[in-house]
Amino acid sequence: MDRDLHHVHSGGTETGGLEVVLPALAVTVLAGGYLVLARRARTRNPSAGWGLWRTVSFLGGCTVLGAALLPPVAPFAHGDFRGHMVQHMLIGMYAPLALMLGAPVTLLLRTLPAARARRLSALLHSRPVRALAHPVTALVLTTAPLALLYFTPLFNATMGRPVLHWLMHAHFLLSGCLFAWVVAGPDPAPARPSVPARLVVLGVAVAAHATISQLMYGGFLIDVRAPVSEVQGAAQLMYYGGDMAELLLAAALVATWRPARNRQRAAARAAASSTPGTAAA
Repeated sequence: MDRDLHHVHSGGTETGGLEVVLPALAVTVLAGGYLVLARRARTRNPSAGWGLWRTVSFLGGCTVLGAALLPPVAPFAHGDFRGHMVQHMLIGMYAPLALMLGAPVTLLLRTLPAARARRLSALLHSRPVRALAHPVTALVLTTAPLALLYFTPLFNATMGRPVLHWLMHAHFLLSGCLFAWVVAGPDPAPARPSVPARLVVLGVAVAAHATISQLMYGGFLIDVRAPVSEVQGAAQLMYYGGDMAELLLAAALVATWRPARNRQRAAARAAASSTPGTAAA
């Protein structure tokens, strides 16, 4: 890293025209589709309805995503490495958590026709999805590419090629949603391990992000064409902003933990199995 290095720019990455219209349209369609499905769920089963907080959470995630992809954040991200880091955290950490707390998979299962819902359920329990939805897989997909992005010439390449730039955004969003889903999402996930096991995975993610941000701040291995002050500022944003996002994820995870209830169920099952005549029944 050198103080004389500057950002790589190209006209294709400057915000304007389709750079504004397409993200705005995509986020609007995402939010509108969710609202349509939520209304359908309430219509089909008025007694169960659909939780207001879930809708608010999902729309909040859409808002965060839109803020990250549109002005003023998008131009800031193209012109300043600190802006890129703000955008990265919004797209890859904060928006995915809010989106997944909206339980979109459960909403789909409630509103799809029965045959399609069964196919979706079968897909969720298929071997490839079970492997993809393991917390360790999600951890690797969210942390390893960060080292690849910032410690190789890949980041500089994305700034000069719009297609790579948008693929980077897509990866941030999808991997972030995957991690939030399998670690703390209310949606069903195949072969989801216990809460303590997921807390361990989350702790490893915290350590990995902290290590990458500290290496970035110290200028070790970093391969980003940006002034030192911008790189160090981005590293601080990644360190503290990442910690905050992961604390929110931990809070969402712990909120789903009911150890006392689980112990009561285990005791009830043990009592039932020890009752004379239970085995014969």
